[in-house]
Amino acid sequence: MNKRSIKLAAVPVALALVAGACGSDTDEATGDDTTEETVAAGDEATGDTTDFDGATVTITGPERDDPSIASLNDTLQAFGETVNINVEYTGDADWEANINTQVEGGNPPSISFFPQPGKLADFAREGFIVPVGEEVDATIDANWGEGFQQYGNVDGTQYGVPAKTDLKSLVWFQPARFEEAGYAVPETFEEFTALVEEITAAGDGKPLCVGIESGQATGWTYTDWVEDMVLRLHGGDVYDQWVSNEIPFDDPQIVEAMEAVVNLWTEDNVFAAGGTITATNFADNGQPLVDGQCWMHRQANFFAGLFPEGTVFADETNPDAVDVFYFPDINGDRPVLTAGIYAAAFNEDPATMAVMNYIATSDYAAARQANQKEFLGGGDVLSGYLSAAQNQDESVYGPLEQSFLEILNTSDVARFDASDLMPADVGAGTFWSEGTSLVNGDIDAATAAANIEASWPE
Repeated sequence: MNKRSIKLAAVPVALALVAGACGSDTDEATGDDTTEETVAAGDEATGDTTDFDGATVTITGPERDDPSIASLNDTLQAFGETVNINVEYTGDADWEANINTQVEGGNPPSISFFPQPGKLADFAREGFIVPVGEEVDATIDANWGEGFQQYGNVDGTQYGVPAKTDLKSLVWFQPARFEEAGYAVPETFEEFTALVEEITAAGDGKPLCVGIESGQATGWTYTDWVEDMVLRLHGGDVYDQWVSNEIPFDDPQIVEAMEAVVNLWTEDNVFAAGGTITATNFADNGQPLVDGQCWMHRQANFFAGLFPEGTVFADETNPDAVDVFYFPDINGDRPVLTAGIYAAAFNEDPATMAVMNYIATSDYAAARQANQKEFLGGGDVLSGYLSAAQNQDESVYGPLEQSFLEILNTSDVARFDASDLMPADVGAGTFWSEGTSLVNGDIDAATAAANIEASWPE
């Protein structure tokens, strides 16, 4: 664990990752030193000394909070200055609908950021986006592990560049509280379930805080747990076959994973702030954890922004500090569940590809993180940004964020959120709704799985 404290400064960022709020650009997101380093890194990373004669590259995407818009523009424009490209990023709350309209109207941006690899794959197969080419492909190979490259690859051709990473296989807890009670951080899933049983038997707060209510997206937190359990129980190959429906949803291996979650989510084990798990909003689990009503909460890195204001992170000297541990594995392969954003290009213009090449570098990741932290005030603020790019300068990340990176860097298997890869009718439809019915006790896991499988498009 890291020992320095982090003052919470990313609540707006975390909320924007979930719901989104319109933002605007700023010219104050970085100082001169950061800009000079970014410029140098841009030249070194891309090997590009070409002058693109003032070409314009437009970029759109779903990130629209002020820190993200500012850091994206500052980072990309600093690179653009080194090669004479005008780069402009625009965040869009209605990105998914508007990118369809722009493509259909023949007026797409140069590049767009895709939060769902499934949509990127659809665009690739329809011929709307172009392959990255050999130079960008080589840069991706040099900076990204296979588990992160593959979701930009469509039918053997690379179209997408990893641009942002979210880590979901995390458990939030209070280390000092654990130590006082004599509880050890579990290293295996067997130890995790034993700890849940031990805490339940002790009767001093519930082991877990859980809530899956999220408006029209109710159920997505249950699907994240299931995805993590498929990885832990059966590994990456089964996960991949499940996502593509080579293994049907009602396969016994998938039903086993679905049952494993609901068997853990008993009334004795779970504190649900809203009265029931399905009535508790996913965001309402930070307060009960710091209040001692539960001991652990499994949720992604963005959840740092949903703890009460003033929460201190990753500080072993503070008895109230919150930290994370890796959601333990079963087979020793340390799988991680991720989400994130991929950049894809709508044209083969050399300036467009130069920008794509820069986004693929670890220097881009470090520069964006530095700029985003600077916009939020500097120091050990939580930026809301994370990247799994290899060999990046990790000093620009705070202690808690470095814990996230350590988990990413020590994983043997990384897989993208399954519901974002599946057809929308399933991943953002029946998987959520049938999962909610299962958690609510209306149906069993086998029935839920059969109903989901029946909804898979022909």
